[in-house]
Amino acid sequence: MSRWKELDLSEAPAEGPIAFCADIGPQSIADAQRAGLYPFPAPTEEQALFNEAFFADRVEAGQVRLLGEGDPYTVAWCSPDPRAIVLVDEVRVSRSMRQALRNRLAWTTTADACFARVVRECTAGREPRWITDELAASLERLHVQGRAHSVEVWEDGELVGGVFGSRVGGVFTADSMFHRRAGASKVALFDLAERFAAVGGFAIDMQQEAALGGLIGARTVSRAQYLRLLEERAADTGPPPAEERPARRLAG
Repeated sequence: MSRWKELDLSEAPAEGPIAFCADIGPQSIADAQRAGLYPFPAPTEEQALFNEAFFADRVEAGQVRLLGEGDPYTVAWCSPDPRAIVLVDEVRVSRSMRQALRNRLAWTTTADACFARVVRECTAGREPRWITDELAASLERLHVQGRAHSVEVWEDGELVGGVFGSRVGGVFTADSMFHRRAGASKVALFDLAERFAAVGGFAIDMQQEAALGGLIGARTVSRAQYLRLLEERAADTGPPPAEERPARRLAG
């Protein structure tokens, strides 16, 4: 049994870290995701020292666990309660977005065309930079293993938006997204939902509720409900189809 399955999340904090663990290798990430957690690395040594000082009382009280070897405070692992998810058959495309899609005839979408580039775009200019070089390298290894995927939005050959994340059975954990044209990140999510549904996917995990998630039809579920969902939808779906498609089809 992995260290992550041994964690009891029933009394874990609703916000903030559940545990600290320095192991951010691809297998650790995959095991943690199956247990309902995701990593949030410290972007600097100063942030790791802050983690140690700020959470010392909660660690001592047993509310936050220290796992593995090395300096655990370099990576926080989170499992928010409630959790934001989008059911793939309930994605909501607004009227204005449908109209925009019909007008943007040049936009196309792909999957897994340039995973590493999408990760870099999601990292560029963002502070704090939680997608560290080590995390990016592990995500790319997960992609090579066929467990992590990206969706890209293109305009006349230019990458204008995208999203990336990992398959956890019938749930896709959407880690991050970016846009260089208004609406491109939403189009990436719409496209991801359609492609994931095509291989039997059930839901997209948005992790924490945000304005974008609400705009496309996200709902919140308790952590307990989310963990049950991971168990009930544990069967692997296989990768989403990768071919280039016109974005305007998403207008319905």
